[in-house]
Amino acid sequence: MCGIVGYIGHREAYPIVINGLKRLEYRGYDSAGVAIYNGTELKICKTKGKVSDLEELINEKFDTSGSVAIGHTRWATHGVPNDVNSHPHYSNSGDLVIIHNGIIENYESIKKELITRGYTFESDTDTEVLVNLIEEVLKQEKNLKLGKAVQIALNQVVGAYAIAVFDKKKPNEIIAAKLGSPLAIGVGENEFFIASDASPFLEFTKNAIYLEDEELAIIRLGKEIKVRKIKDDSLVDPYIQELQLNIEQIEKGGYEHFMLKEIYEQPNAILDTFRGRLLANEGIIKMAGIEDNMKKFLNADRIIIVACGTSWHAGLVSEYIFEDLARIPVEVEYASEFRYRNPVITEKDIVIAISQSGETADTLAAIKLAKSKGAFVFGVCNVVGSSIARESDAGAYTHAGPEIGVASTKAFTTQITVLTLMALRLARAKGTMSSSDFRRHLIELELIPEKVKKALESDAYVETVADIYKDAKNCLYLGRGYNFPVALEGALKLKEISYIHAEGYPAAEMKHGPIALIDEQMPVIVIATKKGHYEKVVSNIQEIKSRKGKIIGIVTEGDESVRDLADHVIEVPDCSESLSPLLTTIPLQLLSYHIAVKLGKNVDQPRNLAKSVTVE
Repeated sequence: MCGIVGYIGHREAYPIVINGLKRLEYRGYDSAGVAIYNGTELKICKTKGKVSDLEELINEKFDTSGSVAIGHTRWATHGVPNDVNSHPHYSNSGDLVIIHNGIIENYESIKKELITRGYTFESDTDTEVLVNLIEEVLKQEKNLKLGKAVQIALNQVVGAYAIAVFDKKKPNEIIAAKLGSPLAIGVGENEFFIASDASPFLEFTKNAIYLEDEELAIIRLGKEIKVRKIKDDSLVDPYIQELQLNIEQIEKGGYEHFMLKEIYEQPNAILDTFRGRLLANEGIIKMAGIEDNMKKFLNADRIIIVACGTSWHAGLVSEYIFEDLARIPVEVEYASEFRYRNPVITEKDIVIAISQSGETADTLAAIKLAKSKGAFVFGVCNVVGSSIARESDAGAYTHAGPEIGVASTKAFTTQITVLTLMALRLARAKGTMSSSDFRRHLIELELIPEKVKKALESDAYVETVADIYKDAKNCLYLGRGYNFPVALEGALKLKEISYIHAEGYPAAEMKHGPIALIDEQMPVIVIATKKGHYEKVVSNIQEIKSRKGKIIGIVTEGDESVRDLADHVIEVPDCSESLSPLLTTIPLQLLSYHIAVKLGKNVDQPRNLAKSVTVE
């Protein structure tokens, strides 16, 4: 959840680390800090607040010279966000310094033991315990190398971690290790970078090593990186891969916020997602992960989808798609619940794991559980080389490009696009869809990017609607069929970035409780496109109107029935019902964005949230 950055080499380290922290701030922004070694002295500066607060503090009174540095931007787990709990953390001797993303679950028992040995602790964090445990290991055996000491210490801890450790007595090396939290190592010319993802070092090197779980890297200047298994000390031959990202993809590009940029990137993101996979004119869908495992899919008893947050909503949409088109039974599970409820899984089940980052801790744990039961796991994620991509038996990338805004937008639509391609390919293979119907769906899907562009043209009008309802205390989102999950996603977006309470419901369920909330102060956003259960939804709107609710209708262009009933209507282009979520979600994203901006909220970094949930 936190972001970590490190550098050792021939350049000034501070500018690299501070800029890297800015790029990783989507991972956490409760507090931030850096440790810099200038050849003789190891200095730490850290503070509660954002990276900009740290930078301001450093500019006032801190010498930033030095070619070795590590930095951290925090999402608090153990200990409230304050200066003391901020990372990096020293050991008692002051020789060792550490940054850490993750949770050490047995830190309390280790802390008690260390206290009996004379150690003292300033912070409430589990991380300070870990750095002192490493120091204690070094004390126990003379001439022990730092890498070995870190390895011994990590074999005593329970939990998750991505760490970087520096010892000022051994200034030419940094030790990095990973279990359950992502860690990338950039490899340059006699210089090395460490980060939670590759964005901090893109302009310096395109070569990166992604550590696997329970691997430790010894990074020494003038030497090749050595990677060892933490459990058995065996050497690993690290794979250096070439990064495909570029700097432009992780900059705002003239937009006020990353979220708005990413909303507007959706036409191209969807196009990139089906590029090379969708050959509409030839009536072909090409997906290697499906083709190579077609028998498993065709013989499966059911599909179980595991995901969290927005990805779970994408899974709900795909439940309708798979069952409707391919006639395959589907269950959609919160990964956080699935992993703990002793689910019934067999070798004839296929588990589809969905995650933007590919690092979601609960989804990873669900994958490991499913594989232990013999299920085939298919991963859908955005980040190449991520943990879920590596843990899955097969999978498909969404190719959405980096998503920096904490509230997911293009992740949702590209995940639905991939899952739609999968469902269509399986439907054709199973014979549950005629050739003509299959081709019609392919042609419609190919047109979606242009239709999303058209839906984005409502932006100015959505902003005027946002101005009217920005002071609402509660909002209700309603949808039916394919658009019920879109109602859930719309409500989540509003909650995430504006802090207005919102709930999504199936429209028909309104009468079973939520209707009691409706009065003249309650905005109700109703997805009422003409395909599907249109007449039923219109009846629901009439019920709301009779109770003086304020109605914002998301309608098919040219609609008149809802226009006559609603206080506001936002049009989207016409399309088949199964593809409508790709369009109806657009005005809901814009509405949430504009309300949050008008309320003065930090759209890209909403309070208490982080982009990638790598801890339980």
